[in-house]
Amino acid sequence: MKLTLKVWRQKSKDAEGKFETYQIDEVDPDMSFLEMMDVLNQQLIENDQEPVAFDHDCREGICGSCSMYINGRPHGPNKLTATCQLHMRHFNDGDTIVVEPWRATAFPVIKDLVTDRSAFDRIVEAGGYVSVNTGAPQDANSIPTKKEDADEAFDAATCIGCGACVAACKNGSAALFVSAKIAHLANLPQGEPERDKRVMNMVAQMDEEQFGSCTFTQACQAECPKGISVDNIARMNSEYWKAKWFSSKD
Repeated sequence: MKLTLKVWRQKSKDAEGKFETYQIDEVDPDMSFLEMMDVLNQQLIENDQEPVAFDHDCREGICGSCSMYINGRPHGPNKLTATCQLHMRHFNDGDTIVVEPWRATAFPVIKDLVTDRSAFDRIVEAGGYVSVNTGAPQDANSIPTKKEDADEAFDAATCIGCGACVAACKNGSAALFVSAKIAHLANLPQGEPERDKRVMNMVAQMDEEQFGSCTFTQACQAECPKGISVDNIARMNSEYWKAKWFSSKD
């Protein structure tokens, strides 16, 4: 396959960025998108040009590092697929592919396709954990939990924190990410003691990080590589206002 790549190049957060056009030959249809980017970088290095900076780690759809806009969509054209799981057979010989970083105020560009997503880390640090003493480890079957609650917690826990929800949202909202982290623990007995404090602190931190407001267009769910449901956002809003109501009574 022969491809034309239009890749966003930006030296730093404060530098002015622009698209650069590259021609790349001999792309194997069985390559992943990141392997294709490796080939591009090898070509650039051989021509004494600076390689394209992009995030990657596990390349197995687990870590959430491979954050790229591909032809206007987070992670590319395939549903429920991270960039590292996208293969070149989903493109055609002679295609032009546009690659750019996440576009959100809370995710400033560090270099080229790499963005600073540490805002997510600070939201988790604000309350996405269990700090109460839950005692010695118990056999899982000895903790009474409804199957429906356990299933919902597991589904929410599949969030990999890639930021596609933010990139897809016209408002740059992090509501899907935050609600998934809240729902994960709120559905489990271990998370019950801190549920009110958790939701209030995490939502407050989300606002402080300058993420936009959720207007429930559901673009986040459509582009999430793990299929996280917007039902979690409704749950987060309910949890938040309950916590707010009871805190006002204290």
